Amino acid sequence: MKKLLNTLYVTSEGAWLRKDGANVVVEIEGAERGRAPLHLLGAIVCFGQVGISPQLMHAASEAGISITFLGWSGRFLARVEGPQSGNVLLRRAQHARTANDPVNVARAIVAAKIANQRGVIRRAIRDYGDPDGALGGVERRLNRSARVALDSDDLEAVRGVEGDAANAYFSVFDKLLRARSMSFHGRTRRPPRDPVNAVLSFLYVLLTADCRAALETVGLDPQMGFLHRDKPGRMSLAIDLMEEFRAPLADRCCLTLINRGQLATGDFRHEETGGVFLRDEARKRVLTAWQERKRVVVTHPFLSEKMPLGLVPHTQAQLLAGHLRGDLDGYPACIWR
Repeated sequence: MKKLLNTLYVTSEGAWLRKDGANVVVEIEGAERGRAPLHLLGAIVCFGQVGISPQLMHAASEAGISITFLGWSGRFLARVEGPQSGNVLLRRAQHARTANDPVNVARAIVAAKIANQRGVIRRAIRDYGDPDGALGGVERRLNRSARVALDSDDLEAVRGVEGDAANAYFSVFDKLLRARSMSFHGRTRRPPRDPVNAVLSFLYVLLTADCRAALETVGLDPQMGFLHRDKPGRMSLAIDLMEEFRAPLADRCCLTLINRGQLATGDFRHEETGGVFLRDEARKRVLTAWQERKRVVVTHPFLSEKMPLGLVPHTQAQLLAGHLRGDLDGYPACIWR
């Protein structure tokens, strides 16, 4: 399972990937720039114009290594993978539960998401204080919302609580930023309208890819979700799973990069359409920080076992599969203390 944490990110324009024995080799303009043993990789993620040899695609598919193609902005383009894992009985149980009784899993996910957002705000209050009381007000509001979500028996009510909590959380997100040159006036996407949103959107794409890989590893259908509605092409269950990790993984990674001065306004390009995107070198910095964040060792709140943070989505996918098989009475969503 540890190999699933190891992802090869290829960001150089015009890079060519090929197989050499049991290794993947990265070449740029005919010169070798790096190589990695295939058996240590769980995924290859390519940004922009990157080419891959058919031999490497075949080897990766046989080894269970997924290959994901993203645009320069981080937009998902395509995914190459081998045969699906898992069994039909698990997927039938998943499909039946999402159709007939989705609210139990959905409310656990939403309550955990809100609690983790509350945790980010509590950390900011502890570290920097709360001069105008705005953070404390939202922290109390999120605390109430998490309880309401757990008590809701209606799926639409759960979705409504999730939306209200997200609006409250992002209404004070600018107060979590220590670099005043980075302004944030609310969550925007497709496209992101400011540097902070550009970083968040990019990290959310990476997180979704990790959650999809985790679900497929245990044999679950990443498109059939509990919280998010079915939509052609949407990885609804992957998005469901990522909700638990937005705050502790992606949001905190974004805040760390900005508050430590690792990203500046010059690291972003502004398009005529109003979209704001990371420049190439800044993207590499974000990827490095993302991998470092995933290596942080934490104690799983349900299993009480230490593991890298990047492996927790895989553990949650296993717990969800166990719940659907009837091994667990409920789905223990991750709430970070």
